[in-house]
Amino acid sequence: MFEKLLGNKSELIGILPEVRGKYLENVKLAKYTWFGVGGPAEVLFLPADADDLRTFLLRKPEAVAVTVIGGGSNLLIRDGGIPGVVIKLSEPAFCKMEFNGTEVTVGAGLKNSDMKKELIDHGVGGLEFICSVPGCIGGLLRTNAGCFKKNVSDVFVKAHIMNDWGEIYEVGAEDFNFAYRTSMFPDTWIVLDVTFQGIRSKPEEIKKILEEQANYRKAHQPINKKTAGSTFKNPEGLTAWKLIDEAGCKGLKVGGAEVSDMHCNFLINRGNATAEDIEKLGELIVEKVKEKTAITLEWEVRRMGVKK
Repeated sequence: MFEKLLGNKSELIGILPEVRGKYLENVKLAKYTWFGVGGPAEVLFLPADADDLRTFLLRKPEAVAVTVIGGGSNLLIRDGGIPGVVIKLSEPAFCKMEFNGTEVTVGAGLKNSDMKKELIDHGVGGLEFICSVPGCIGGLLRTNAGCFKKNVSDVFVKAHIMNDWGEIYEVGAEDFNFAYRTSMFPDTWIVLDVTFQGIRSKPEEIKKILEEQANYRKAHQPINKKTAGSTFKNPEGLTAWKLIDEAGCKGLKVGGAEVSDMHCNFLINRGNATAEDIEKLGELIVEKVKEKTAITLEWEVRRMGVKK
């Protein structure tokens, strides 16, 4: 159980400000992650809109810890869960798409895959790869997510963020210092929406690219398994999966977690894994690769929460 910051769960709920959104106590976060593991949120807050989020941030007690999660696709929540308040932007106000020519502004809570129909209907291409990245729009910036030889930084125009004082800012690429699978993203920022630069394209061409990318993933990645995608970043000039394979880690298991036979940079929950199983397996891979190559792999999956 949690080491209480402010008494027990009912006491935490009691000191939080009145909001228009929802407070949910002791929510199992496993159902919000692609790994399907992890302990509970002490309190889960689903704000109704940006004003509701601002009210919460301005009026909550300073000692209450706040954690923001997105689509949970690149996330490993430890078995002890997350103390304090976990915020998830999933209400309709955070899931809108607006087009200004070939510029597309997308709410932080929208699933990346849900962009497909609107891009086709509006004839805006160049953003198909985003639809192939698991998760939600808000999580793209922190890791400069990408695939199929394109990164978010290649199409990023601007974003609106809210800081921990409830202030909203418009920020550009210069504020993130994007690099491979990383950015200078402050922990106190919450993404509200992101604007991308697309290109004019025919709907049938967009459909073709989306189908090609989906077929590639089906052929090369364990997409129907409980996995968070690529576990480790590619070291400069190298590929993580190849280093893992050469270190003899393909098929390696710890408890209910295993390394995928299809793509060994993917860790899989076979159905009964704990977060500890997955994290231990990842650290074992790091150790074996370092022994074999002297290279230390860096986690791409974000780990958070407390151990049980």
